[in-house]
Amino acid sequence: MITILFAYRNRDINRIQKSLDSLSFQTNKNFKVIFVDYGSDPIIMNEVESWISSYPFVQYFYLNTSCQPWNKSKALNYAIKKTNSDFCFVADIDMIFHPKFIELVIVKRHYNIVTYFKVGFLSEDESIKALPFENYKVKFYSNEEATGMALFPVGKVKEIQGFDEFFHLWGAEDTDIHNRLRNHGCEVEFYDEKALLLHQWHPNYRLRETKTLNRELQIEGIVELNHRHLVNNLEKSASKVNLNSWGEVISKNDFEDLMNLPVVQIFNEVSVIDHFLFVELFRLISKEKISISILILEHPNCNSVKNKIKKRIGKKVPRYYSLKEINDKLLLHTISFYHHFSYSYKVSSDLKSISFAIQN
Repeated sequence: MITILFAYRNRDINRIQKSLDSLSFQTNKNFKVIFVDYGSDPIIMNEVESWISSYPFVQYFYLNTSCQPWNKSKALNYAIKKTNSDFCFVADIDMIFHPKFIELVIVKRHYNIVTYFKVGFLSEDESIKALPFENYKVKFYSNEEATGMALFPVGKVKEIQGFDEFFHLWGAEDTDIHNRLRNHGCEVEFYDEKALLLHQWHPNYRLRETKTLNRELQIEGIVELNHRHLVNNLEKSASKVNLNSWGEVISKNDFEDLMNLPVVQIFNEVSVIDHFLFVELFRLISKEKISISILILEHPNCNSVKNKIKKRIGKKVPRYYSLKEINDKLLLHTISFYHHFSYSYKVSSDLKSISFAIQN
């Protein structure tokens, strides 16, 4: 039995349908799918869950992480801990599978080898077509540097406690787990005899990164930081990196509790934010039981004419962070030190406030 793992959030239904339809056409049916929805919007979640129910080989899980940044590692770790087969294949929901893909994967199974696969990338125009696998025109192929589509021995992955959950948003978690499995004694091989996977086109995720505050949770420079973390794990010959609580996510009850905490307002003055991040939050987290909910707003004097005049004539005025600067500092602080806690992070629809709640 092969378990195929999908990590998903807020993607369009058509690409899911093409991917799962291609699995329904497999010549070997000895597989199942664990589909982890990592906090899609409620309307999308309801549509996806209802639609997926028509595929009997798919098991759907919704996680209450809509108010947390995307973390593919946590989504996959959750799925891995739900997996009871000896082997799993990590896939993207963009993949279209060759009808004999499962046949080949079953042949390639090995308890001490990770195998990752060559992928054919489709153009935007080609991706909207509905064709037999062999009739698609491939724009280009991946090489050995693209490590994302991989067959894993589940036991070995569990021994190293899964994907590194520091990696948030975009990049590096797939190469990192290959490196750490090598350090754990596994072989890693690249299958490139034939492309048995086709990737449906989508815009590059990094193009969505903005220099201004965005409701989609982002951190400026996160791709470079993830790469640095990848290099650090490699330099240290790391194998296990997660806490013993790997693969755990916020429960529905904890999520609802966070929504009902009393809210304290603070403003964007530099000294206030720095003290909260580096003093108050640390002291609270250090206690046995903490819970806090804050609403961060721009101070009324932040952009006042009076303050601008004072600053121009050399008078001392309070310094303020922009909400974008606070967003990057607070989110980075959270994913670095507190991502294993129950927490919620939201940017208001008018982009004028940030809500943050956390408890253990």
